Amino acid sequence: MDFSFTDEQRMIAETAQSFFAENATSKRTREAMATDGFDRETWQSFCQELGLGGIIIPEEYGGAGLGNVELAIIAEAAGAQVAALPLLNLAISSAMIAAGGTEAQKQKWLPRLISGEVIGAAAGNDTVKYDGHKLNGSFEFVPHGNVTDIFVLAHPDQAWIVEKGAPGLSVETATTMDQTRPLSTVILDNVEGEPFADFLPAMHASQSAAWLCLAAEALGGAQACLDRTVEYSKERVQFGRAIGSFQAYKHRAADMMIEIEQARSAVYWAACAVDEGSDDVKLALHAAKAFCSDTFFKCAGDMIQLHGGIGFTWEHDAHLFFKRARSIQTLLLDGNWHREQVATMILGEAA
Repeated sequence: MDFSFTDEQRMIAETAQSFFAENATSKRTREAMATDGFDRETWQSFCQELGLGGIIIPEEYGGAGLGNVELAIIAEAAGAQVAALPLLNLAISSAMIAAGGTEAQKQKWLPRLISGEVIGAAAGNDTVKYDGHKLNGSFEFVPHGNVTDIFVLAHPDQAWIVEKGAPGLSVETATTMDQTRPLSTVILDNVEGEPFADFLPAMHASQSAAWLCLAAEALGGAQACLDRTVEYSKERVQFGRAIGSFQAYKHRAADMMIEIEQARSAVYWAACAVDEGSDDVKLALHAAKAFCSDTFFKCAGDMIQLHGGIGFTWEHDAHLFFKRARSIQTLLLDGNWHREQVATMILGEAA
């Protein structure tokens, strides 16, 4: 596998980084946190002006027709700003529809999802009851479920699309630690769902998009923690010297950098594995999700400590990174579960 970016990928990275730095500002994020956790202005600009909402969706449905490396690049740039956007939702729901939806579902929903006209979300639950006509049960921990227009809901042997406002569907949004990504419970009481055409490809697509997107977000967040900490270390003076000149401070920053470089390798290994159809896809995705989320959490904690007293204040953005990092650790299964999958695969091959 070649882990170096092409000229086109470097251009996408630079464009995405500049866009999110300019638009997903702390002010906008905090304004979104005070309401429903959704920065609509930045989202509309991302989908319509930047035009990268459908990065992995075929061109015939309005997408860019690119790969998962490009998706990781976008998610990394968004994660660096802790953007209050339903990017994870878009990645999973659009990937599932593109991979396993009916042609009518693709034609109807993909252009509207990509353009930001509608917001999609995906969730799974193996205890939901389906009698061939109606759905009964609940789907928990749905990101941005409070602003979702269509839900892509999955069971171990089928998936459905359910629109907001469908008879029998209700959404309960909880108060969560990470206010940039509110979590909801979707409750179904005799709700009619529109079945997918091909379930298995949709599930494979959902796992790739979900775990890769979160891992790349974590990478971007971890790098931002280090970058902001280094900048602060150059400005803060104590005992007549910039605090970044102290050996203990340098060692902590160096440890952060080493962890981040390993996380970067994990993310783009996983992205390349998906794009190239490697036999190591699942191994790479599990490893990336586990390692990157733990790296982000460590770097976010170090960021707070290395900023001293100001890092603990509500006014400083360090706490936004810390909360997002903690959320990513547990969202879509925690690191212990993913590491167990890695161990099982490796032991299985050894046997």
